Order: sequence, then structure tokens, then C-alpha cells
Amino acid sequence: MIAYLSGTARSAAADSVIIVSGGVGRLVTVTPAHAARLRDGMEVDLHTELVVREDSLTLYGFEAADERSVFRVLLTVSGVGPKLAMAVLAVLGADGLRSAVASEDQAALTTVPGIGKKGAARMLLELTGKLPAGGIGLPGTAAAPAVAPGDQVVDALVGLGWKQTQAEDAVSQAREATPDAAVPALLRDALRTLGGRL
Repeated sequence: MIAYLSGTARSAAADSVIIVSGGVGRLVTVTPAHAARLRDGMEVDLHTELVVREDSLTLYGFEAADERSVFRVLLTVSGVGPKLAMAVLAVLGADGLRSAVASEDQAALTTVPGIGKKGAARMLLELTGKLPAGGIGLPGTAAAPAVAPGDQVVDALVGLGWKQTQAEDAVSQAREATPDAAVPALLRDALRTLGGRL
């Protein structure tokens, strides 16, 4: 089990990055906002979770142990796989999910692509009392500088499940509202514009 990974970032994509450690590069799936902050050559520390399937081994990376703990709990919910769990963290974050569950806010959960009203109700039922308390992020990536907005945000939205045209329209609207927004902020605003539509 690979539970923690420290190394150098290479080839960051919309929702993944290669971490080179000890001469070996490991492909790690991360949230789009996290990927947007990574640069080639940056030293990165990640809490990780290895998900084993019959036809694949996928490593998921998180800036904080708290996010990984929430990811693990999400995987215990009926119908929630790793991709949907990462989408929840990408859209709501660990604290946002805790808030939604505590306030029984189905609407917040339905802003995640792939979660409808029935799915949100099931998640609220199954997550109540199970989410861990909040944690503290790692210093390795949280303070990384933001970059100018671009196609990376559109790619990230498509990776989360929206169509290309929907993603482009949402990014365009978000840019009009905040022209100088950095990638993470632009992604957040675009997600708000999209809501739960697929």
C-alpha cells in the first residue's frame, strides 16, 4: 500500500500528475484545482490511496490526510466509486461535504456531476456521523502560485463529466464575472455556474 508520496512533479494534466521519487515516476490522480497548482520541478508531498480493481491499479493523491480520509468514507457509500468521490472533493471539498451533510443540504450535493436527488439523499443517509473531523493541509503544494486561466479549466470540467461546450460556456461566464481569476478560483466559479447539470 502506498500511503504517502514525496517527490518532484512532472507532466501535470487536468486531473493527474506524475510524481518522480527515487527515479520512479508514479501517475497520481488529483483534483483539477490541485493539478492546476502543480508545476514541473515542484517538490510535492501527497497523502495517497491506492485503489485496486480487476483491470487497474490507480493511485489517488491528496494535499491533506483529511481529504484522503473523506475519500475513503465516500467509497463506502452505495454507488460511489473513486471517480465520483474525487468529483465530490473537487466541487465541495472535505469541509464543504461536511457542511452539506451536517445541514442535510441535498442541493449542495447535486452540484456534483453524477449526483442526482436520489443519490444525494442516499449519501446524506449513509454519511451522517461517518465523516472525520477536519484536518490540516500539507505545506508542499498549498502555497503554490496560481496560473493564468486557460484551456486547463475547460479540460478539468470535461474530466469531471461535463460536455466540452458546457465547460467552455461556464468558463466564459466565469471570466466575465472575474477576468483576473486564477485557475482554482475560475474552476470554482465555473462549477457554480454549471450547478448539477451534465
